Amino acid sequence: MIIRRMPIPPDYEERVYAGVLGKIIGVYLGRPFEGWSHRRIEADLGPIEGYVHERLGKPLVVADDDISGTFTFARALEDHGVSPDLLAEQIGRTWLNYLIEERTILWWGGMGTSTEHTAFLRLKHGMSAPDSGSIETNGHVVAEQIGSQIFIDSWAMIAPGEPELAARLARAAASVSHDGEAIYGAQVVAAMESAAFFEADMDTLIDEGLRHIPDESLIAQLIRDIREWHSLDGDWRTTFERIEATYGYDRYGGGCHMIPNHAVIILALLYGEGDFGRSLMVANTAGWDTDCNSGNVGCLLGLRGGLAAINRGDVDWRGPVADRLYKISADGGDAVTDAVQETGRLVAMGRSLLRTDAEVPRSTRYHFELPGAVQGFALDAGGSQDPDTSSPDTVPRTLTNVSGHSAHGSRSLAIPFGADMDGPVRAGVYVFALLEDLEQPGYHMTLSSSLYEGHTIHAEVELDTGVGSQVGVALFVEVYPHKSGAEPRRCSGEVTMLVAGDRTQLHWTIPFTGGLPVLRVGLEIHCDAGGSGTVYLDTLTWDGAPSCRLLGSGLAERGAPVGWTDGVDRVLLGEGGEQLTLIHNEGRGLLINGSRQWADYRFTTSVSPHMAAEAGIAVRVGGMQRWVGLLLCPQGKVRLVACVDGDPIVQEADLNWQSGEWFDLQVTVRGKKLRAAVDGRELFVIDDISLRGGGVALVCSEGRAFFRDTVVQAVSAD
Repeated sequence: MIIRRMPIPPDYEERVYAGVLGKIIGVYLGRPFEGWSHRRIEADLGPIEGYVHERLGKPLVVADDDISGTFTFARALEDHGVSPDLLAEQIGRTWLNYLIEERTILWWGGMGTSTEHTAFLRLKHGMSAPDSGSIETNGHVVAEQIGSQIFIDSWAMIAPGEPELAARLARAAASVSHDGEAIYGAQVVAAMESAAFFEADMDTLIDEGLRHIPDESLIAQLIRDIREWHSLDGDWRTTFERIEATYGYDRYGGGCHMIPNHAVIILALLYGEGDFGRSLMVANTAGWDTDCNSGNVGCLLGLRGGLAAINRGDVDWRGPVADRLYKISADGGDAVTDAVQETGRLVAMGRSLLRTDAEVPRSTRYHFELPGAVQGFALDAGGSQDPDTSSPDTVPRTLTNVSGHSAHGSRSLAIPFGADMDGPVRAGVYVFALLEDLEQPGYHMTLSSSLYEGHTIHAEVELDTGVGSQVGVALFVEVYPHKSGAEPRRCSGEVTMLVAGDRTQLHWTIPFTGGLPVLRVGLEIHCDAGGSGTVYLDTLTWDGAPSCRLLGSGLAERGAPVGWTDGVDRVLLGEGGEQLTLIHNEGRGLLINGSRQWADYRFTTSVSPHMAAEAGIAVRVGGMQRWVGLLLCPQGKVRLVACVDGDPIVQEADLNWQSGEWFDLQVTVRGKKLRAAVDGRELFVIDDISLRGGGVALVCSEGRAFFRDTVVQAVSAD
């Protein structure tokens, strides 16, 4: 049966949300024992029927290549035009933009060991995709590893009910780093996921996946074999023994070959019979590349069955995750995100790709419109962490997504408060990495906050109608600790008093942070003794660029520029946290701050080059290769460079400067216009820059340079 072209489903956003949740739940479930054999898992853990991270002493929500790559590489559509004709070459340029070598997204296992690292090195040295991932370039073993499949889910989620398109995009994306059977496996998964928006029968979905690859391929033969064994065996362990004997790791080289792991996905889907928990149990108990296989299975079943599929059963899959995910890339201000925000981006791309006339995506960061969504918010109930739960006055400490109490939609976040809670009740969300996560082994955590001093936070709240006394509400932030072992510093806005049924808007501008990143933001509730009830958080957001200093005395005891996304070989902090030394050995290094939401601002710094090929600043930064920069260059030159997947010199001027001198650089971007000045003298004006938003960066190429007085100032749009 062939899945035919269908209109975008009416529950498109909610189904994508379920797919994103399924992906991250699957990855978090399988990550703690990734690479274990089936026998070791059975012996040490037993069947994987729920999260086991605590048994292994590991965190649940972690940075992972499966997640970062899936939601970052799809940005090729945003950066190169939302088109069904997106090319592998363009996706390869997206890799170069968002990857910081040895630091972001990939497993950096080395040339010939990590397929993705191998492909990155090909791209870095001038080879274009698909040559960068081809068998001819890298050989069968390297080219046919699993990475092509683990990053593929986004392409299906932006092509709902369009398996032909999903498979085509999956092929283009996979061929950046892979070839042969690895591409076929990716196409099968993408086509099945796309078709799952309209088709629930698993055999029909598998048939649809097979339709996009050659009948004579090994992936196709593998699927035929597993379907036959499934019909004969009636037990997944028996069928897995056949898989081990016929398609096991002993037959296919490298660390994580596509063939054995694709077999586990088909095994889990057939024996799971559409049940989310049972399918994940099979995928994870079978072993091998557990987080990758489990992530693909979870995503497909989320798309197929929606939120109901994930919510069904005795295991609370969603609660411990609370929508949270890290997306570590060169766009560091977008690193701390959640399933709702990623859903919004994918849905916007999907609607644009399929040219539908739909509502404009919500710009509000936290809106709770999707059922059950908490977007990373957690309750901090003051000093009373262990209340007497037998007391009738005890308020359950659970944040709940509820219907109603929203001026802009249909749902809100219910925040309980009561007399058993000692001190203000706070419900907050992290906008920078949890302190312990920065030091976790594994994938490198280089990132920036999305919220800064000078930003104005806006929130809408409503007080429960059954409250009998006045209740105060205020916004708060926590700032990253100034030294190891210290507690985050908390700042709060003005308290607004409410009576039962009141609704209000809160606005507060974040004060000076000393150059330290904002760690957490949220709402605090003050109630009188004996008071209890619920405050409903409708929305919480901020936008645009802040007015702030990006260096300061708060960094002094840290000894490092916390909050900068690090694309430089070495960074030294000096002069009481007020000066940075950047050292970069080869090519161009960027030390990045801010986010894509920044558009209209003035960026200033003082720079002193020392034996550097370039030293300067960049604005509208959206990665390592998408920015506009004002750079001091040798032979007494200053250049304006527009780096957009290339490096054209837009304008150049003479500037009589010597190594060791200090220069004040300033670039102002407002709408499409850019103005650049050195020591107060305007040198360059551009009336139509192509990049519409992005953060800032300090730039140093092949040498050393010093930077101080680094300031961003928001300006009004034209």
